Amino acid sequence: MTAAEILKELKAKKYRPIYFLHGEEEFYIDLISNYIEDKVLSDAEKGFNQTVLYGKETDMTTVLNNAKRYPMMSDYQVVLIKEAQNIKFGKDKGDKDQDPFAAYVDNPLRSTILVFCYKHGKIDGRLKLFKNIEKHGVLFESKKLYDNQVPAWIADHVQEHGFKISPQATALLAEYLGNDLLKISNELEKLMINIQKGAEIGVKEIETNIGISKEYNVFELQNALGKRDVLKANQIINYFAANKKDNPAVVVLATLAGYFSKLFVYHCLKDKSKPAVASALGVNPYFVGDYELAARNYPQGKTMQIISFLREYDLKSKGVGSTGNTDEGDLMKELVWKILH
Repeated sequence: MTAAEILKELKAKKYRPIYFLHGEEEFYIDLISNYIEDKVLSDAEKGFNQTVLYGKETDMTTVLNNAKRYPMMSDYQVVLIKEAQNIKFGKDKGDKDQDPFAAYVDNPLRSTILVFCYKHGKIDGRLKLFKNIEKHGVLFESKKLYDNQVPAWIADHVQEHGFKISPQATALLAEYLGNDLLKISNELEKLMINIQKGAEIGVKEIETNIGISKEYNVFELQNALGKRDVLKANQIINYFAANKKDNPAVVVLATLAGYFSKLFVYHCLKDKSKPAVASALGVNPYFVGDYELAARNYPQGKTMQIISFLREYDLKSKGVGSTGNTDEGDLMKELVWKILH
């Protein structure tokens, strides 16, 4: 089941006896568990029928003792286990007794909604224990998005809240906030509070409400390099050199490596129609024109050379293979000069 399907069931008051939420991406684990914690029981019912336990402070025996209780003056009780990654699952090797959690999973109490929030990792869903959870409940893996999936996620998330967002603004947010959906969601929440419902979020709104500068960011550096705008590219890289903490070389190099790698893929495409390019590069069709221009400015041979430069300066920034100055700012200036010439 997807997160949307789980939430749809919950909103329809169709509850499962076990929800095991695991994975690297916290956003969906919190989204589902927070809904259960906030919405399933009324405020009056929560006092007797809602228990929140923390993995560092509890064990499976305590969890199961709570799960086996019957609700008081309510159809359901909720037992929520946060930080469940700190609980031991399964019996010790050589233990002849049946695993008590496995026994509970085989016959869970239908009046209990038992929720495990297992973050920063995933369990082995092939194990019989977790396969059995799927028979009676929900086993949901919350996966990290790939970087090229983030812009579409941002656009969908904004639309769900009754707003629109421009492709430039979407790309800027994705570039600066990465694929941490919780962080992106929090920033968008702050932004949407300050603009009118239904309005379009543009770069100006992001700069004003979130504090990401349009003029001096790695996305603008990428654009300046793609256009071979020497003046603008040097203005930005000089700003980065003076503000190294806010613009670390590792972020700049990773972004430019991704950009020029996509440009190399563009050169290799036989079908250079806008839909084909957008699909192959994993970008919004709005940005295909930028790659067309960059391809004219950087032929395939030059693009390969730039990718080689990026690898070289990544190593130099880490102190590998550098015989002279290793100051991040100076290295980045030197790199930009080589890209442009």
